[in-house]
Parts: sequence; structure tokens; C-alpha cells
Amino acid sequence: MYTLIIGNKNLSSWSLRPYLALKAAKVAFTEIPVRLDQPETRASIATFSPAGKVPVLKIEENGKTQLVWDSLAICETIAERHPEAKLWPTDGFARAEARSYAAEMHSGFVDVRQQLSMDFARKLATPELSEATQKQIGRITGAWDAALAKYQGDFLFGEFSVADCMYAPVVSRFLTFGIALPAASAAYCARVMALPAMQEWLAGAQKEVADGWK
Repeated sequence: MYTLIIGNKNLSSWSLRPYLALKAAKVAFTEIPVRLDQPETRASIATFSPAGKVPVLKIEENGKTQLVWDSLAICETIAERHPEAKLWPTDGFARAEARSYAAEMHSGFVDVRQQLSMDFARKLATPELSEATQKQIGRITGAWDAALAKYQGDFLFGEFSVADCMYAPVVSRFLTFGIALPAASAAYCARVMALPAMQEWLAGAQKEVADGWK
């Protein structure tokens, strides 16, 4: 029923997000990796994605095929199709707040993305952080700490949700570059990284690097 087209596991933060949502929903899916930064990359992605980007979720059902692109749209689709997974909080106010967290990550934190690039399988030296990057890190960890204190669970809104899917690549970036974090945020990062799906993704990223991928 589901095929997820993804980029390099070591590089593609956007691909990680729907992968985690599918794993959390406990549904079977096939992965098709597209190696990024190659001469044929654009043409390869174009065979799957009308937007020319990964990830893409292909849904095949009752003789019909539907493509869904963009990480957040894919996560929303999975949550809608599998309500039993509870990928959004059941409480309406908490759900609205979780959507705000996810959307803020989706559209923001440009300096964090630029200075702390996704490099999932490696440990790298901490760069000299710009003032803008430091402020954005403070915003992220402040938001995490606030949600963890309010909802009193292992994840941002108690149980694992789309909000955690959206922030999982940031967890990896902070760990890759050895960013100093408040205690609650550091513990949250450790719990996210311990998820079986994150460990599976890490193993895939490590294999890519061993095989000469970026």
C-alpha cells in the first residue's frame, strides 16, 4: 500500500520525518532511496515527485494511486489514515499546540539548518555559532522544555507525535555537532535517539557512509 521515496539517510532530514511517522503507525511500507547530489539525482526524483523533491509517499489502494509530497503533509496523511496510532494528541488544545510546534519547525530555524547541517552518521566539531543560530537553539530547547514540563511524558506532548517526528532531525544535528543543551532537552534527545526507528535510520546512514555516500 505504501512506498516511501527518500534521500540519503545521512543527509535528508526531510525524509526522516515521515519514516518515523510510518514506523510509529506500525504499517508496512517499501523504501526507495534516491542518492542525492549526483548528476542523475534530479531526473531520478522527477520520476516520483511532481515537486522535484524527496520525500514522497506513494499510496496504492483499490486500484488507485496517490502521491503525497512534503514531510509535514505526509505525516498529516499518515496520522489521518491511521488514527489508532495517535500521532496527534487526543485533546484538542494539546493537538493545536502540537501542530504549532510542527509548523514552526517546518518553516523556521533557517540558521540552525545552515550551520548545523544533517550529518546523521558522524560526530563533528562544534562550529562557532552565529548569534542568530544561538537564539534559534534557545527557542527550540525552550519550547521542548516547556512542552516536556507541561505534558509530563517522554516526548513533547506525552506520547510520541508528529511534533517529535518534525524535531527528530534537530535532535540528530545537536548530537552530531555536540551542542550543549539544558538537562531536560538533553534527556529528550537521548530518548528520541534510543527509538528503534532512529537506530534503524542510523544503521542505514552508517552503511551509506561506509559505501562512499555523503
